[in-house]
Amino acid sequence: MKLYTVDSPVAMSRKAALLVARLIVTKENAVLGLPTGETPNGMYEALVQMHDAGLLDFSHVRTFNLDEYVGLGSNDPNSYHCYMSRYLFSKVNLSAVNIHTLNGAATSPEQECERYEAQLRAQGGTDLQILGIGSNGHIAFNEPGSNWGSITRVVNLSGVTRQRNSVHFAKGTDVPSTAMTMGIKTIMNAREILLLAYGSDKADITYQALNGPITERIPASILQLHPALTVVLDAEAARLF
Repeated sequence: MKLYTVDSPVAMSRKAALLVARLIVTKENAVLGLPTGETPNGMYEALVQMHDAGLLDFSHVRTFNLDEYVGLGSNDPNSYHCYMSRYLFSKVNLSAVNIHTLNGAATSPEQECERYEAQLRAQGGTDLQILGIGSNGHIAFNEPGSNWGSITRVVNLSGVTRQRNSVHFAKGTDVPSTAMTMGIKTIMNAREILLLAYGSDKADITYQALNGPITERIPASILQLHPALTVVLDAEAARLF
């Protein structure tokens, strides 16, 4: 494990963007596994700035998103597809055929998960999987108790996760209780993994995940076994290391 501790969330975002950019520059058709939420926002902003400055070409990059809410179509403002369009897809020269997201409005979410997993395998898997970590140790939407051998599938979301994510939904709008997500095995098959966290509220769970026992109670703890794990933390998230 490579651990980088930086001064601030802004520095975390810049460091993460530099690591992603290095891969894109050295492998123009890189396959990126992309997260959503507050943690990667600054990273996406920094990548867009590099693109605008003529430093990064996304035209051959392929992307796969980690997860999506069941029931939310790509045009729903709360969908992760819309999130990605807002922060990255619409701002760089990614080709539409190289963008892969789960269809939350699919008639059969289970079949959609099978399609997505097969599509990812056909692309050779991810070169770099970028992750945040949930306050309960989840990665993607793999909640505590997720099986180590799980692949892309439909999952039930915990109350903790739904409550935390409710801030991103309009007042009076319920967070869906189910989602589709890459599984633990799918994530661990990535050739490299980049884990990001910032803020004092992530300090304890990040320390437990990376220094405690490997247990399904903390899904992120499995990352200790990945041969090419890089972690970038701001000073507050790293205060227990």
